Amino acid sequence: MSPDDYCQQKAAASGSSFYYSFLFLPPERRRAITALYAFCREVDDTVDETSDESVARTKLGWWRKEIAAMLAGAPTHPVTKALQPHLDAYQIQGKHLIAIIDGMEMDLNQTRYLDYPALKRYCWHVAGVVGILSASIFGVTRPETLEYAERLGLAFQLTNIIRDVGEDARKGRIYLPVNELQQFNVTAADLLNARHNENFEKLMAFQAERAQKTYDEAFALLPQEDRRAQRPGLIMASIYRTLLTEIENDKYHVLEHRISLTPIRKLWLAWKTYVRG
Repeated sequence: MSPDDYCQQKAAASGSSFYYSFLFLPPERRRAITALYAFCREVDDTVDETSDESVARTKLGWWRKEIAAMLAGAPTHPVTKALQPHLDAYQIQGKHLIAIIDGMEMDLNQTRYLDYPALKRYCWHVAGVVGILSASIFGVTRPETLEYAERLGLAFQLTNIIRDVGEDARKGRIYLPVNELQQFNVTAADLLNARHNENFEKLMAFQAERAQKTYDEAFALLPQEDRRAQRPGLIMASIYRTLLTEIENDKYHVLEHRISLTPIRKLWLAWKTYVRG
């Protein structure tokens, strides 16, 4: 199996909304973004699928060394072998790849965030940086486009947090800011025990409103000149924002089950957004 095939398999197996946005890219850009996505999946799985914290830290340390090896022209992993040829063409910087690893390591260092600014710092590492790298691959002519991509990454992560509240709580992680839980009189025990009540709905409506506002802020930053090139990001936004609306319509029943869109619906949204530009 070639490095590109390995990354393609990794991306397709995830079933992520990101995969559907790649389908409409030219081959070279598609290979680059698929390799980047596979890298993100690899380091994320290092934390999520490793029960021993010390082992997870060791694996993340290995990835840091592998990034250094790739930058020196000597990658050893299929993902870095696939990514390395695209570094110069799409301005993929090592510091951003390391920032993603730092974000994954934050999940080992803390399971609570006191306030929204603290949560935003985490989101920058695991999503904002990914937005910047992705936009660079899609095509950028204006600096505002990178600001748009960073903000859109934040919106995606806020949506993920809303969708995964129950699942994350059962893993011992609560990303909703502590001061906001207190503001709406919702406890960690409420989340862990799936206590869906009026207070929880108000808390989640507050989170959803902030996420929706973040999407609007992102779109306002995207220059018209780069809109066509950034269609993959807009496809992702269409899918993620539709998911957020589904969660809102379901009255935020995210503690009991995971709300998701079917692959057919994701493909339809992807095609519709691509055609409309």
